Amino acid sequence: MRKLIFTGLIFIFLLTACSQRPVEPTVAVEETLAPTETIAAPQPVDPTDIAIPTATAIPLRSLTVWTDPALPAMLLDLVSMLPASASPDEAALKLGLMQDPADGVEWIYALVVPFSSLLDEMTLADLEGAWQRLQEPSPVIYLESATLNALEPLLGLPGGNVQVLPADELLAAVWDTPDALALVPFEALEPRWKVIALDGQSPVRNDFQATAYPLKAYYGWQGKEEALAALQMAVVDGDFPQLISNRDPSRMTVLIMTGVTALVRATAVKMEEKGMTYPGEAVREWLVNADLTHISNEVSFSPVCPDPVSYPGPLIFCSKPEYIELLDDVGTDVIELTGNHGVDWGRDALAYSLDLYRQRGWAYYAAGEDIFQAREAVTIEHNGNKLAFIGCNPAGPEFIWATETQSGVANCDYPWMWERIRQLTTEGYQVIATFQYFETYRHYVEPFEERDFRSMADAGAVIVSGSQAHHPMAMEFYRGSFIHYGLGNLFFDQMHRGGLIPDATRKEFVDRYVFYNNRHISTEILTAMLEDYARPRPMTAAERYDFLTEIFAVTRWGDVP
Repeated sequence: MRKLIFTGLIFIFLLTACSQRPVEPTVAVEETLAPTETIAAPQPVDPTDIAIPTATAIPLRSLTVWTDPALPAMLLDLVSMLPASASPDEAALKLGLMQDPADGVEWIYALVVPFSSLLDEMTLADLEGAWQRLQEPSPVIYLESATLNALEPLLGLPGGNVQVLPADELLAAVWDTPDALALVPFEALEPRWKVIALDGQSPVRNDFQATAYPLKAYYGWQGKEEALAALQMAVVDGDFPQLISNRDPSRMTVLIMTGVTALVRATAVKMEEKGMTYPGEAVREWLVNADLTHISNEVSFSPVCPDPVSYPGPLIFCSKPEYIELLDDVGTDVIELTGNHGVDWGRDALAYSLDLYRQRGWAYYAAGEDIFQAREAVTIEHNGNKLAFIGCNPAGPEFIWATETQSGVANCDYPWMWERIRQLTTEGYQVIATFQYFETYRHYVEPFEERDFRSMADAGAVIVSGSQAHHPMAMEFYRGSFIHYGLGNLFFDQMHRGGLIPDATRKEFVDRYVFYNNRHISTEILTAMLEDYARPRPMTAAERYDFLTEIFAVTRWGDVP
């Protein structure tokens, strides 16, 4: 047996052939030749013109294959066209775990918990201790049998708390078991799992370093030389798929969604005092590390915008043009314009702002030069993932809405929205629907809010996000979609002032969505605290724990096992 490394090697068949018999000339006879006619002498034949017989390649489908018990379902499906062998010794080909990473493809596994868990990270040492049940109490760890076989060489002999279940029962078991963990292959991720960073590395993040991540295995082919040659020939001819890793960064898209941005009042004053990029300094890394960064900018820029003033100030808002430097600095890609203040400074300010966005190549949606532009979706393709953004404002006031002859914000024409979402879904887009909904200052969700947000999910949106909320709100899973009813502020000055503004307006969500192979596979909710009326910073571990506990206490998770 010999190992096969699929790196584009060309196999050469060395065959022996019998020596060639002399070539005898032939003459096409149409009539008897007269004695005086001369027959042409035989001409030598160039050896390169002689057809040398070649051996017939072994038909791939005649080769038996043995599969390692550690093989994930994705690879089992790949070899299902080949006849199975019960014995590795009798098989022509073997597909299984490889000791040397150079001999196989990398397979990434993830440590996961229910999305509602407050756990964020673990060390490898802690996971090994739980796996081997070195301390009590140890959490139950669920996984399927193939994953057990793959990870046992990495984590050691499992304790009695490690329990094997069929793959389709893992999610329900973990959600039903307090403090339970699970280990799944990367391709099994879906949004109801929360991926736990291990030694600071998470496979759903763009800065993931596989070399520093322990939960991985390598799979490759072994077999008889002629069988490996036949397999490689089939791969070259396109008759059999090449082995590839289950995590390919070129197939992944990370999207950041944010809440309210309003570069006015005290926030603008701080920018004037401390610099245009001051508000974003502490959370910039979150935003720029995404492939696509969404900003819901509620206020238009105007070249005649006056100097800002702090409280008390007018509720007629505009932003100076130079403030857009902040949005440049945090890596903005997509601008949402559902906000209530887009035409506070007149429709000329909206037109001026749209031009600023176009100059930067930013996509924008939910406002435009007329109703047709305002309500149309923005579509983006990145790494094979097709995303569509669509949004509207049902709250008004009425004068902000676009018409057939007037620029403005898209009103919520729900039947039109539902139909457009269905069309986009049919075209293969992952639809993100956003609202500038009616504002409230509470965490919990009322039935009328559920009705309208869920209607977007019913139409096919995979993510429904509330951009209106200055006060962060609950979330849920609904019919395969993730709904977040309100993210809170991002860059806006609402801080506690003697009871006039709830302290919860300082608390912020930044939602990180991960798409892979044009499928939403994971959501990570980041949390921030507003300081100095302008500058959000990542919450401390204690702040985050308390905040998520408050939110999850009023969250009806809905679509969970």
